[in-house]
Amino acid sequence: MRVTMGLFARLIYHSLAWKERRRAQRAVLSGRKEQRQAGIDDLGARGETLACWYVRQAGYTVVARNWRARSGAGELDLVAWDGQVLTFVEVKTRTSEATGPPELAVSLDKQTRIIKAAGEYLRQLKGKPVNYRFDIVSVSLDSRQDLEVRLIKNAFNGRLPAPAHY
Repeated sequence: MRVTMGLFARLIYHSLAWKERRRAQRAVLSGRKEQRQAGIDDLGARGETLACWYVRQAGYTVVARNWRARSGAGELDLVAWDGQVLTFVEVKTRTSEATGPPELAVSLDKQTRIIKAAGEYLRQLKGKPVNYRFDIVSVSLDSRQDLEVRLIKNAFNGRLPAPAHY
């Protein structure tokens, strides 16, 4: 089953990547910048879908997408198992690297919100000890360059208070 899912995830990821490359080619051929059809939300959703299938083809098991903390602490883009490690994956998508690579947009403030939301997620596991880490998937959808998706494992240190509470 794991091999079949890996092949399926790889097929889906590559078809989504092909679709994004075609979109970029059409924008270049028409001589215009990529249209913001539905704005930033559309871009973020496209990036998160690519990231979801990218980590699945890398062997992760995705258990949640866009999980929101009830306390309002924040949102987790993806929650996935990488073997025995629970990963909280932040996805950043950009159409230009004019301000730097997408992963630089994960500021200390953003990291703090992710860590708080992850703490709330872990409390829901009701005392089961879990190894966890924080990853970033960086998606560049620049029409002048090829699509680039990068997985940065253990991107930042998210120390949560006293593991006995989890």
